[in-house]
Amino acid sequence: MIRSLHMKLVLVLIILVISVMAVLGAFLVDSVTRSNIDSFSAEMNAVFTPEFIMTLKPRALEPEPVASIEQVMLAYVLPLGINENRSFYILDGQTGEYLSGSDDALKNALEITPNIVAAFSGNVGQQMGRLSRYFDVAVPLVHDGAVLYIVGVMDNRAELNMLTWNLFTILMRAMLFGLMASVLLSFILSKAITSPIERLTVQATNIAAGDFSYSPKTYSSDEIGILTETFNEMAEQLEDTLYEVSEERQKLDTIFSHMADGVVAFDNAGKVMHINDAACNMLGKQILIGARYGDVFPNLLINEEDFDSRDRYIEVDYTANARILKIFFAMFGAEDERGLMAVMHDVTEQQKLERSRREFVANVSHELRTPLTNIKGYAETLLESEVDRETEKHFLEVVNSESDRMARIVKDLMTLSQIDYNRMEMKMSSVSLTMLAKRSLMAMKLEAENQGIALIDQLPADVLMIDGDPGRIEQVLINIISNAIKYNRAEGSVTVAGGHESGDVYIRISDTGFGIPKADQSRIFERFYRVDKARSRTQGGTGLGLAIAKEIVEIHGGRITFDSKENVGSTVTVFFPSMEDTRHA
Repeated sequence: MIRSLHMKLVLVLIILVISVMAVLGAFLVDSVTRSNIDSFSAEMNAVFTPEFIMTLKPRALEPEPVASIEQVMLAYVLPLGINENRSFYILDGQTGEYLSGSDDALKNALEITPNIVAAFSGNVGQQMGRLSRYFDVAVPLVHDGAVLYIVGVMDNRAELNMLTWNLFTILMRAMLFGLMASVLLSFILSKAITSPIERLTVQATNIAAGDFSYSPKTYSSDEIGILTETFNEMAEQLEDTLYEVSEERQKLDTIFSHMADGVVAFDNAGKVMHINDAACNMLGKQILIGARYGDVFPNLLINEEDFDSRDRYIEVDYTANARILKIFFAMFGAEDERGLMAVMHDVTEQQKLERSRREFVANVSHELRTPLTNIKGYAETLLESEVDRETEKHFLEVVNSESDRMARIVKDLMTLSQIDYNRMEMKMSSVSLTMLAKRSLMAMKLEAENQGIALIDQLPADVLMIDGDPGRIEQVLINIISNAIKYNRAEGSVTVAGGHESGDVYIRISDTGFGIPKADQSRIFERFYRVDKARSRTQGGTGLGLAIAKEIVEIHGGRITFDSKENVGSTVTVFFPSMEDTRHA
Protein backbone atom coordinates (compact mmCIF):
# COMPACT_ATOMS: atom_id res chain seq x y z
CA MET A 1 0.00 0.00 0.00
CA ILE A 2 2.79 2.38 0.90
CA ARG A 3 4.43 1.87 -2.50
CA SER A 4 1.61 3.53 -4.41
CA LEU A 5 2.04 7.10 -5.54
CA HIS A 6 -1.39 7.87 -4.10
CA MET A 7 -0.32 7.04 -0.56
CA LYS A 8 3.07 8.72 -1.03
CA LEU A 9 1.40 12.01 -1.88
CA VAL A 10 -0.84 11.71 1.17
CA LEU A 11 2.15 10.97 3.38
CA VAL A 12 4.16 13.85 1.91
CA LEU A 13 1.44 16.35 2.76
CA ILE A 14 1.03 14.93 6.26
CA ILE A 15 4.78 15.04 6.87
CA LEU A 16 4.86 18.59 5.52
CA VAL A 17 2.24 19.74 8.02
CA ILE A 18 4.01 17.98 10.89
CA SER A 19 7.37 19.43 9.83
CA VAL A 20 6.05 22.98 9.59
CA MET A 21 4.40 22.75 12.99
CA ALA A 22 7.52 21.19 14.52
CA VAL A 23 9.77 23.91 13.13
CA LEU A 24 7.32 26.59 14.25
CA GLY A 25 7.09 25.05 17.71
CA ALA A 26 10.86 24.80 18.04
CA PHE A 27 11.22 28.42 16.96
CA LEU A 28 8.60 29.63 19.42
CA VAL A 29 10.02 27.61 22.32
CA ASP A 30 13.51 28.84 21.49
CA SER A 31 12.29 32.44 21.30
CA VAL A 32 10.49 32.17 24.65
CA THR A 33 13.55 30.58 26.27
CA ARG A 34 15.89 33.22 24.85
CA SER A 35 13.51 35.96 26.00
CA ASN A 36 13.52 34.55 29.54
CA ILE A 37 17.30 34.26 29.55
CA ASP A 38 17.66 37.84 28.30
CA SER A 39 15.16 39.06 30.90
CA PHE A 40 16.96 37.23 33.70
CA SER A 41 20.34 38.51 32.50
CA ALA A 42 19.03 42.08 32.29
CA GLU A 43 17.66 41.97 35.84
CA MET A 44 20.89 40.52 37.20
CA ASN A 45 23.09 43.00 35.30
CA ALA A 46 20.92 45.88 36.53
CA VAL A 47 21.57 44.93 40.17
CA PHE A 48 25.01 43.31 40.17
CA THR A 49 26.82 46.34 38.83
CA PRO A 50 30.49 46.95 39.67
CA GLU A 51 29.36 49.63 42.13
CA PHE A 52 26.93 47.26 43.84
CA ILE A 53 29.60 44.55 44.13
CA MET A 54 31.98 47.10 45.63
CA THR A 55 29.37 47.92 48.30
CA LEU A 56 29.10 44.23 49.16
CA LYS A 57 32.82 43.65 49.60
CA PRO A 58 33.20 45.79 52.80
CA ARG A 59 30.26 43.87 54.29
CA ALA A 60 32.29 40.68 53.99
CA LEU A 61 34.84 42.12 56.46
CA GLU A 62 32.39 43.20 59.16
CA PRO A 63 32.01 41.29 62.47
CA GLU A 64 28.80 39.63 61.23
CA PRO A 65 29.41 39.50 57.48
CA VAL A 66 26.66 37.05 56.51
CA ALA A 67 23.91 39.03 58.23
CA SER A 68 25.27 42.27 56.77
CA ILE A 69 25.40 40.85 53.22
CA GLU A 70 21.93 39.36 53.62
CA GLN A 71 20.58 42.75 54.75
CA VAL A 72 21.87 44.34 51.53
CA MET A 73 20.42 41.56 49.39
CA LEU A 74 17.01 41.82 51.09
CA ALA A 75 16.93 45.48 50.08
CA TYR A 76 17.13 44.38 46.43
CA VAL A 77 14.51 41.63 46.52
CA LEU A 78 12.17 43.44 44.10
CA PRO A 79 14.80 44.44 41.49
CA LEU A 80 16.14 40.87 41.59
CA GLY A 81 12.64 39.43 41.16
CA ILE A 82 12.96 37.19 44.23
CA ASN A 83 9.87 35.00 44.64
CA GLU A 84 8.93 31.37 45.25
CA ASN A 85 10.76 30.37 42.04
CA ARG A 86 13.78 32.64 42.36
CA SER A 87 16.03 32.79 45.44
CA PHE A 88 19.27 34.37 46.50
CA TYR A 89 21.93 32.60 48.55
CA ILE A 90 25.20 33.27 50.36
CA LEU A 91 27.93 30.59 50.28
CA ASP A 92 31.26 30.21 52.03
CA GLY A 93 33.90 31.14 49.43
CA GLN A 94 36.23 28.33 50.46
CA THR A 95 34.01 25.37 51.32
CA GLY A 96 30.88 26.17 49.33
CA GLU A 97 28.74 25.71 52.46
CA TYR A 98 25.30 27.32 52.32
CA LEU A 99 25.24 30.14 54.91
CA SER A 100 22.03 32.07 54.30
CA GLY A 101 19.50 33.09 51.67
CA SER A 102 15.91 33.80 50.84
CA ASP A 103 15.00 30.09 50.71
CA ASP A 104 16.61 27.84 53.33
CA ALA A 105 15.48 24.80 51.32
CA LEU A 106 18.52 25.51 49.15
CA LYS A 107 20.74 24.43 52.03
CA ASN A 108 20.26 20.79 51.05
CA ALA A 109 19.10 21.23 47.45
CA LEU A 110 21.56 23.81 46.07
CA GLU A 111 23.56 22.35 43.18
CA ILE A 112 27.13 23.50 42.61
CA THR A 113 26.65 24.94 39.14
CA PRO A 114 29.36 25.93 36.61
CA ASN A 115 28.72 29.57 37.56
CA ILE A 116 29.40 28.82 41.24
CA VAL A 117 32.56 26.95 40.21
CA ALA A 118 33.62 30.05 38.26
CA ALA A 119 32.94 32.20 41.36
CA PHE A 120 35.24 29.93 43.42
CA SER A 121 37.98 30.98 40.98
CA GLY A 122 37.28 34.67 41.62
CA ASN A 123 35.26 35.25 38.42
CA VAL A 124 31.64 36.34 38.10
CA GLY A 125 29.66 33.32 36.89
CA GLN A 126 26.82 34.34 34.59
CA GLN A 127 26.68 31.71 31.84
CA MET A 128 23.21 30.27 31.14
CA GLY A 129 22.28 27.41 28.83
CA ARG A 130 18.95 27.01 27.11
CA LEU A 131 18.65 23.38 28.14
CA SER A 132 19.80 23.77 31.75
CA ARG A 133 17.34 23.16 34.61
CA TYR A 134 17.92 26.61 36.09
CA PHE A 135 19.12 30.16 35.47
CA ASP A 136 21.70 31.45 37.92
CA VAL A 137 24.41 34.04 38.54
CA ALA A 138 27.20 33.83 41.12
CA VAL A 139 29.33 36.80 42.32
CA PRO A 140 32.53 36.27 44.38
CA LEU A 141 33.44 38.66 47.20
CA VAL A 142 37.24 38.74 47.04
CA HIS A 143 39.68 40.21 49.56
CA ASP A 144 43.47 40.01 49.17
CA GLY A 145 43.08 37.44 46.39
CA ALA A 146 40.91 35.08 48.47
CA VAL A 147 37.23 34.41 47.81
CA LEU A 148 35.47 35.06 51.16
CA TYR A 149 31.85 34.62 50.16
CA ILE A 150 29.78 33.91 47.06
CA VAL A 151 26.50 35.75 46.55
CA GLY A 152 24.19 34.33 43.92
CA VAL A 153 20.67 34.15 42.54
CA MET A 154 19.05 30.97 41.19
CA ASP A 155 15.80 30.67 39.19
CA ASN A 156 14.28 27.17 38.88
CA ARG A 157 12.60 28.03 35.52
CA ALA A 158 9.14 27.00 36.79
CA GLU A 159 7.46 29.96 35.04
CA LEU A 160 9.30 29.23 31.79
CA ASN A 161 8.41 25.53 31.95
CA MET A 162 4.72 26.34 32.48
CA LEU A 163 4.74 28.78 29.58
CA THR A 164 6.47 26.23 27.36
CA TRP A 165 3.93 23.54 28.24
CA ASN A 166 1.00 25.86 27.43
CA LEU A 167 2.64 26.73 24.12
CA PHE A 168 3.18 23.03 23.36
CA THR A 169 -0.50 22.29 24.07
CA ILE A 170 -1.63 25.01 21.64
CA LEU A 171 0.72 23.73 18.93
CA MET A 172 -0.52 20.15 19.33
CA ARG A 173 -4.13 21.25 18.88
CA ALA A 174 -3.19 23.25 15.79
CA MET A 175 -1.27 20.27 14.42
CA LEU A 176 -4.24 17.92 14.84
CA PHE A 177 -6.50 20.33 12.98
CA GLY A 178 -3.91 20.74 10.22
CA LEU A 179 -3.52 16.98 9.86
CA MET A 180 -7.25 16.44 9.40
CA ALA A 181 -7.38 19.13 6.73
CA SER A 182 -4.25 17.85 4.94
CA VAL A 183 -5.51 14.25 4.84
CA LEU A 184 -8.75 15.32 3.18
CA LEU A 185 -7.06 17.58 0.62
CA SER A 186 -4.27 15.11 -0.12
CA PHE A 187 -6.72 12.33 -1.00
CA ILE A 188 -8.47 14.60 -3.49
CA LEU A 189 -5.19 15.85 -5.04
CA SER A 190 -3.45 12.47 -5.21
CA LYS A 191 -6.42 10.80 -6.88
CA ALA A 192 -6.43 13.42 -9.64
CA ILE A 193 -2.70 12.79 -10.31
CA THR A 194 -2.42 9.02 -9.93
CA SER A 195 -5.36 7.91 -12.07
CA PRO A 196 -3.78 8.85 -15.45
CA ILE A 197 -0.40 7.56 -14.25
CA GLU A 198 -1.92 4.16 -13.44
CA ARG A 199 -3.33 3.94 -16.98
CA LEU A 200 0.04 4.95 -18.41
CA THR A 201 1.78 2.25 -16.32
CA VAL A 202 -0.35 -0.46 -17.92
CA GLN A 203 0.59 0.84 -21.36
CA ALA A 204 4.31 1.06 -20.49
CA THR A 205 4.27 -2.58 -19.29
CA ASN A 206 3.16 -3.75 -22.75
CA ILE A 207 6.00 -1.82 -24.38
CA ALA A 208 8.54 -3.23 -21.91
CA ALA A 209 7.36 -6.74 -22.78
CA GLY A 210 8.46 -6.17 -26.38
CA ASP A 211 5.17 -5.24 -28.03
CA PHE A 212 6.51 -2.31 -30.09
CA SER A 213 3.45 -2.23 -32.32
CA TYR A 214 1.22 -1.18 -29.46
CA SER A 215 0.46 2.54 -29.42
CA PRO A 216 -0.43 4.04 -26.03
CA LYS A 217 -3.44 6.33 -26.01
CA THR A 218 -3.18 9.99 -25.14
CA TYR A 219 -5.77 11.07 -22.59
CA SER A 220 -4.78 14.70 -22.14
CA SER A 221 -2.45 17.42 -23.39
CA ASP A 222 -0.70 17.97 -20.07
CA GLU A 223 2.57 16.43 -18.82
CA ILE A 224 1.01 12.95 -18.67
CA GLY A 225 -0.14 13.30 -22.26
CA ILE A 226 3.35 14.38 -23.35
CA LEU A 227 4.81 11.35 -21.59
CA THR A 228 2.40 9.06 -23.44
CA GLU A 229 3.43 10.54 -26.80
CA THR A 230 7.07 9.99 -25.86
CA PHE A 231 6.35 6.28 -25.36
CA ASN A 232 4.98 6.17 -28.91
CA GLU A 233 8.16 7.67 -30.31
CA MET A 234 10.31 5.36 -28.19
CA ALA A 235 8.60 2.26 -29.60
CA GLU A 236 9.40 3.38 -33.17
CA GLN A 237 13.10 4.08 -32.50
CA LEU A 238 14.00 1.31 -30.07
CA GLU A 239 14.70 -1.42 -32.66
CA ASP A 240 16.98 0.88 -34.68
CA THR A 241 18.78 1.96 -31.53
CA LEU A 242 19.48 -1.63 -30.46
CA TYR A 243 21.08 -2.35 -33.81
CA GLU A 244 23.30 0.73 -33.59
CA VAL A 245 24.36 -0.17 -30.07
CA SER A 246 25.43 -3.62 -31.25
CA GLU A 247 27.70 -2.11 -33.89
CA GLU A 248 29.23 0.36 -31.45
CA ARG A 249 29.91 -2.43 -28.98
CA GLN A 250 32.05 -4.27 -31.52
CA LYS A 251 34.10 -1.13 -32.10
CA LEU A 252 34.59 -0.57 -28.41
CA ASP A 253 35.75 -4.15 -27.87
CA THR A 254 38.66 -3.60 -30.26
CA ILE A 255 39.64 -0.25 -28.74
CA PHE A 256 39.36 -1.25 -25.11
CA SER A 257 41.47 -4.39 -25.46
CA HIS A 258 44.56 -2.42 -26.56
CA MET A 259 44.38 0.62 -24.26
CA ALA A 260 47.07 1.09 -21.57
CA ASP A 261 44.64 2.92 -19.29
CA GLY A 262 41.95 1.02 -17.48
CA VAL A 263 38.59 1.19 -19.24
CA VAL A 264 35.21 -0.14 -18.12
CA ALA A 265 31.95 0.35 -20.02
CA PHE A 266 28.53 -0.18 -18.45
CA ASP A 267 25.23 -0.53 -20.23
CA ASN A 268 22.13 1.40 -19.26
CA ALA A 269 21.29 -1.29 -16.69
CA GLY A 270 24.58 -0.80 -14.89
CA LYS A 271 26.15 -4.05 -16.10
CA VAL A 272 29.70 -4.39 -17.46
CA MET A 273 29.73 -4.43 -21.27
CA HIS A 274 33.48 -4.20 -21.79
CA ILE A 275 36.52 -4.24 -19.54
CA ASN A 276 40.23 -4.51 -20.37
CA ASP A 277 43.08 -6.16 -18.49
CA ALA A 278 44.51 -2.83 -17.36
CA ALA A 279 41.31 -2.06 -15.45
CA CYS A 280 41.37 -5.44 -13.69
CA ASN A 281 45.02 -4.89 -12.69
CA MET A 282 44.30 -1.42 -11.30
CA LEU A 283 41.27 -2.60 -9.33
CA GLY A 284 43.09 -5.70 -8.12
CA LYS A 285 40.32 -8.17 -8.98
CA GLN A 286 39.00 -10.17 -11.90
CA ILE A 287 35.78 -8.70 -13.28
CA LEU A 288 33.61 -10.61 -15.72
CA ILE A 289 31.26 -9.31 -18.36
CA GLY A 290 27.82 -8.81 -16.87
CA ALA A 291 29.10 -7.81 -13.41
CA ARG A 292 27.16 -5.04 -11.70
CA TYR A 293 28.47 -1.50 -11.29
CA GLY A 294 28.54 -1.95 -7.51
CA ASP A 295 30.87 -4.95 -7.89
CA VAL A 296 33.35 -2.86 -9.87
CA PHE A 297 33.17 0.40 -7.87
CA PRO A 298 31.80 -0.30 -4.37
CA ASN A 299 30.62 2.80 -2.50
CA LEU A 300 30.99 5.03 -5.58
CA LEU A 301 27.57 6.26 -6.67
CA ILE A 302 27.30 8.17 -9.96
CA ASN A 303 24.07 9.94 -10.99
CA GLU A 304 23.26 11.44 -14.35
CA GLU A 305 22.66 14.79 -12.65
CA ASP A 306 26.34 14.85 -11.66
CA PHE A 307 27.44 15.32 -15.26
CA ASP A 308 28.11 18.75 -16.72
CA SER A 309 25.36 19.79 -19.13
CA ARG A 310 27.90 20.61 -21.87
CA ASP A 311 30.83 18.22 -21.48
CA ARG A 312 28.80 15.31 -20.10
CA TYR A 313 31.67 13.90 -18.01
CA ILE A 314 32.85 13.98 -14.42
CA GLU A 315 36.21 13.37 -12.76
CA VAL A 316 36.40 11.28 -9.56
CA ASP A 317 39.28 10.25 -7.27
CA TYR A 318 38.93 6.65 -6.14
CA THR A 319 41.03 4.28 -4.02
CA ALA A 320 41.29 0.58 -4.80
CA ASN A 321 43.94 -2.12 -4.42
CA ALA A 322 46.14 0.31 -2.41
CA ARG A 323 46.19 2.61 -5.44
CA ILE A 324 44.79 6.08 -6.02
CA LEU A 325 42.89 6.21 -9.30
CA LYS A 326 41.63 9.21 -11.20
CA ILE A 327 38.50 8.07 -13.01
CA PHE A 328 36.79 9.97 -15.83
CA PHE A 329 33.15 8.96 -16.16
CA ALA A 330 31.35 9.81 -19.41
CA MET A 331 27.93 9.02 -20.79
CA PHE A 332 27.63 7.45 -24.22
CA GLY A 333 24.90 6.22 -26.49
CA ALA A 334 21.52 7.57 -27.46
CA GLU A 335 19.16 9.23 -25.02
CA ASP A 336 17.09 6.09 -24.46
CA GLU A 337 20.04 3.65 -24.43
CA ARG A 338 22.67 5.60 -22.56
CA GLY A 339 25.63 3.79 -21.04
CA LEU A 340 28.48 4.81 -18.78
CA MET A 341 32.19 4.64 -19.56
CA ALA A 342 34.97 4.87 -16.96
CA VAL A 343 38.58 5.62 -17.95
CA MET A 344 41.06 5.06 -15.09
CA HIS A 345 44.53 6.55 -14.59
CA ASP A 346 46.83 5.39 -11.79
CA VAL A 347 47.92 8.60 -9.97
CA THR A 348 49.20 6.99 -6.77
CA GLU A 349 52.73 8.36 -7.05
CA GLN A 350 51.51 11.80 -8.10
CA GLN A 351 49.21 11.99 -5.05
CA LYS A 352 51.99 10.93 -2.71
CA LEU A 353 54.29 13.62 -4.07
CA GLU A 354 51.56 16.26 -3.84
CA ARG A 355 50.65 15.26 -0.25
CA SER A 356 54.31 15.41 0.75
CA ARG A 357 54.62 18.86 -0.81
CA ARG A 358 51.54 20.18 1.03
CA GLU A 359 52.66 18.74 4.37
CA PHE A 360 56.13 20.20 3.89
CA VAL A 361 54.81 23.70 3.10
CA ALA A 362 52.33 23.58 6.00
CA ASN A 363 54.93 22.43 8.52
CA VAL A 364 57.56 24.95 7.40
CA SER A 365 55.00 27.76 7.51
CA HIS A 366 53.94 26.80 11.04
CA GLU A 367 57.48 26.42 12.37
CA LEU A 368 58.57 29.80 10.94
CA ARG A 369 55.37 31.61 11.93
CA THR A 370 55.70 30.74 15.63
CA PRO A 371 59.10 32.42 16.25
CA LEU A 372 58.18 35.30 13.93
CA THR A 373 55.03 35.92 15.97
CA ASN A 374 57.00 35.90 19.22
CA ILE A 375 59.67 38.24 17.83
CA LYS A 376 57.04 40.65 16.50
CA GLY A 377 55.09 40.60 19.77
CA TYR A 378 58.11 41.35 21.97
CA ALA A 379 59.46 43.92 19.52
CA GLU A 380 56.13 45.77 19.41
CA THR A 381 56.00 45.76 23.20
CA LEU A 382 59.47 47.32 23.36
CA LEU A 383 58.49 49.96 20.79
CA GLU A 384 55.11 50.85 22.20
CA SER A 385 55.57 50.47 25.97
CA GLU A 386 57.85 51.89 28.63
CA VAL A 387 59.65 48.97 30.27
CA ASP A 388 62.44 48.84 32.80
CA ARG A 389 65.94 47.75 31.90
CA GLU A 390 65.53 44.25 33.32
CA THR A 391 62.32 43.62 31.37
CA GLU A 392 63.89 45.06 28.24
CA LYS A 393 66.84 42.71 28.62
CA HIS A 394 64.49 39.75 29.09
CA PHE A 395 62.49 40.69 25.97
CA LEU A 396 65.67 41.02 23.91
CA GLU A 397 66.84 37.63 25.16
CA VAL A 398 63.55 36.13 23.96
CA VAL A 399 63.90 37.85 20.57
CA ASN A 400 67.48 36.57 20.30
CA SER A 401 66.40 33.05 21.29
CA GLU A 402 63.57 33.01 18.73
CA SER A 403 65.99 34.34 16.07
CA ASP A 404 68.34 31.46 16.86
CA ARG A 405 65.39 29.10 16.60
CA MET A 406 64.56 30.44 13.14
CA ALA A 407 68.18 30.16 12.14
CA ARG A 408 68.22 26.52 13.23
CA ILE A 409 65.07 25.82 11.21
CA VAL A 410 66.51 27.50 8.11
CA LYS A 411 69.79 25.64 8.59
CA ASP A 412 67.95 22.33 8.84
CA LEU A 413 65.91 23.15 5.73
CA MET A 414 69.07 24.06 3.81
CA THR A 415 70.63 20.78 4.91
CA LEU A 416 67.58 18.84 3.69
CA SER A 417 67.64 20.77 0.41
CA GLN A 418 71.31 19.92 -0.09
CA ILE A 419 70.54 16.26 0.61
CA ASP A 420 67.54 16.18 -1.74
CA TYR A 421 69.52 17.73 -4.62
CA ASN A 422 72.75 15.82 -3.88
CA ARG A 423 74.57 19.08 -3.20
CA MET A 424 75.82 18.30 0.29
CA GLU A 425 79.57 18.63 0.34
CA MET A 426 81.32 15.88 2.29
CA LYS A 427 84.86 16.39 3.54
CA MET A 428 85.75 12.73 3.95
CA SER A 429 88.72 11.67 6.04
CA SER A 430 89.79 9.01 8.48
CA VAL A 431 88.20 9.93 11.77
CA SER A 432 87.75 8.41 15.21
CA LEU A 433 84.07 7.79 15.90
CA THR A 434 84.98 7.47 19.59
CA MET A 435 86.55 10.95 19.59
CA LEU A 436 83.51 12.48 17.84
CA ALA A 437 81.18 10.88 20.39
CA LYS A 438 83.25 12.24 23.30
CA ARG A 439 83.28 15.73 21.72
CA SER A 440 79.52 15.55 21.30
CA LEU A 441 79.14 14.64 24.97
CA MET A 442 81.27 17.64 25.95
CA ALA A 443 79.23 19.92 23.68
CA MET A 444 75.98 18.81 25.36
CA LYS A 445 77.34 18.80 28.92
CA LEU A 446 76.03 22.27 29.81
CA GLU A 447 72.54 21.60 28.39
CA ALA A 448 72.38 18.31 30.28
CA GLU A 449 73.36 20.02 33.55
CA ASN A 450 70.69 22.68 33.02
CA GLN A 451 68.10 19.94 32.53
CA GLY A 452 69.36 17.89 35.48
CA ILE A 453 70.30 14.97 33.19
CA ALA A 454 73.37 12.80 33.82
CA LEU A 455 75.58 12.01 30.82
CA ILE A 456 77.19 8.55 31.13
CA ASP A 457 80.24 7.75 28.98
CA GLN A 458 80.52 4.01 28.27
CA LEU A 459 82.57 4.39 25.09
CA PRO A 460 85.18 1.68 24.54
CA ALA A 461 88.85 2.26 25.16
CA ASP A 462 89.80 1.21 21.62
CA VAL A 463 89.39 3.72 18.81
CA LEU A 464 86.51 3.16 16.38
CA MET A 465 87.89 4.40 13.05
CA ILE A 466 85.67 5.22 10.06
CA ASP A 467 85.83 7.16 6.79
CA GLY A 468 83.50 10.14 7.00
CA ASP A 469 82.90 13.86 7.35
CA PRO A 470 83.63 14.63 11.02
CA GLY A 471 81.44 17.76 11.05
CA ARG A 472 78.39 15.96 9.67
CA ILE A 473 78.83 12.91 11.89
CA GLU A 474 79.19 15.13 14.95
CA GLN A 475 76.00 16.94 13.86
CA VAL A 476 74.21 13.56 13.83
CA LEU A 477 75.45 12.60 17.30
CA ILE A 478 74.63 16.01 18.81
CA ASN A 479 71.10 15.89 17.35
CA ILE A 480 70.45 12.48 18.87
CA ILE A 481 71.98 13.33 22.27
CA SER A 482 70.04 16.62 22.33
CA ASN A 483 66.76 14.75 21.74
CA ALA A 484 67.65 12.26 24.49
CA ILE A 485 68.17 15.19 26.90
CA LYS A 486 65.09 17.17 25.87
CA TYR A 487 62.63 14.30 26.16
CA ASN A 488 64.07 12.70 29.29
CA ARG A 489 62.69 12.44 32.80
CA ALA A 490 63.75 14.76 35.57
CA GLU A 491 67.06 13.52 37.05
CA GLY A 492 67.28 10.97 34.24
CA SER A 493 70.36 9.87 32.36
CA VAL A 494 71.72 9.52 28.83
CA THR A 495 74.20 6.72 28.18
CA VAL A 496 76.57 6.73 25.17
CA ALA A 497 78.26 3.45 24.30
CA GLY A 498 80.01 2.02 21.25
CA GLY A 499 81.65 -1.01 19.76
CA HIS A 500 81.90 -3.42 16.83
CA GLU A 501 79.03 -5.49 15.43
CA SER A 502 78.89 -7.59 12.23
CA GLY A 503 81.73 -5.73 10.56
CA ASP A 504 80.34 -2.30 11.49
CA VAL A 505 81.17 0.15 14.24
CA TYR A 506 78.36 1.72 16.17
CA ILE A 507 77.45 4.41 18.69
CA ARG A 508 74.46 3.60 20.88
CA ILE A 509 72.65 6.43 22.71
CA SER A 510 70.14 5.37 25.37
CA ASP A 511 67.93 7.53 27.58
CA THR A 512 65.59 7.01 30.50
CA GLY A 513 62.77 9.10 29.04
CA PHE A 514 59.08 8.37 28.61
CA GLY A 515 59.59 6.30 25.47
CA ILE A 516 57.68 6.32 22.18
CA PRO A 517 54.38 4.46 21.62
CA LYS A 518 54.79 1.46 19.31
CA ALA A 519 52.33 2.92 16.80
CA ASP A 520 54.59 5.98 16.29
CA GLN A 521 57.97 4.24 16.11
CA SER A 522 57.79 3.51 12.38
CA ARG A 523 57.41 7.25 11.63
CA ILE A 524 60.08 8.60 13.98
CA PHE A 525 62.45 9.41 11.10
CA GLU A 526 59.85 11.23 8.98
CA ARG A 527 60.40 14.92 8.38
CA PHE A 528 58.49 17.20 10.78
CA TYR A 529 56.97 14.20 12.57
CA ARG A 530 56.72 14.66 16.34
CA VAL A 531 54.99 12.32 18.77
CA ASP A 532 54.24 14.89 21.49
CA LYS A 533 53.75 18.08 19.46
CA ALA A 534 52.96 20.27 22.46
CA ARG A 535 56.13 19.23 24.31
CA SER A 536 58.24 19.49 21.14
CA ARG A 537 57.12 23.07 20.52
CA THR A 538 57.79 23.98 24.13
CA GLN A 539 61.30 22.58 23.78
CA GLY A 540 61.76 24.23 20.39
CA GLY A 541 61.83 21.06 18.29
CA THR A 542 61.09 21.05 14.56
CA GLY A 543 60.90 17.33 13.87
CA LEU A 544 63.84 17.53 11.44
CA GLY A 545 66.71 16.34 13.66
CA LEU A 546 66.27 12.58 13.26
CA ALA A 547 65.31 12.93 9.59
CA ILE A 548 68.57 14.82 8.89
CA ALA A 549 70.54 12.33 10.99
CA LYS A 550 69.16 9.39 9.01
CA GLU A 551 69.99 11.04 5.66
CA ILE A 552 73.57 11.87 6.70
CA VAL A 553 74.18 8.37 8.09
CA GLU A 554 72.89 6.75 4.90
CA ILE A 555 75.12 9.02 2.76
CA HIS A 556 78.03 7.56 4.73
CA GLY A 557 76.82 4.06 3.85
CA GLY A 558 75.57 3.45 7.38
CA ARG A 559 72.23 2.88 8.98
CA ILE A 560 70.34 4.08 12.03
CA THR A 561 67.95 2.08 14.20
CA PHE A 562 65.47 3.05 16.88
CA ASP A 563 64.04 1.05 19.76
CA SER A 564 61.78 2.31 22.53
CA LYS A 565 59.57 1.11 25.36
CA GLU A 566 56.97 3.34 26.96
CA ASN A 567 57.86 4.50 30.48
CA VAL A 568 61.30 2.85 30.11
CA GLY A 569 63.27 4.84 27.57
CA SER A 570 64.54 4.93 24.00
CA THR A 571 67.71 3.77 22.25
CA VAL A 572 69.12 5.10 18.98
CA THR A 573 71.98 3.15 17.39
CA VAL A 574 74.08 4.56 14.54
CA PHE A 575 76.09 2.06 12.46
CA PHE A 576 78.97 2.95 10.12
CA PRO A 577 81.15 0.70 8.00
CA SER A 578 84.43 0.30 9.86
CA MET A 579 87.52 1.65 8.13
CA GLU A 580 89.11 -1.78 8.12
CA ASP A 581 86.15 -3.33 6.27
CA THR A 582 86.12 -0.41 3.82
CA ARG A 583 89.74 -0.95 2.99
CA HIS A 584 89.30 -4.70 2.57
CA ALA A 585 86.40 -4.05 0.19
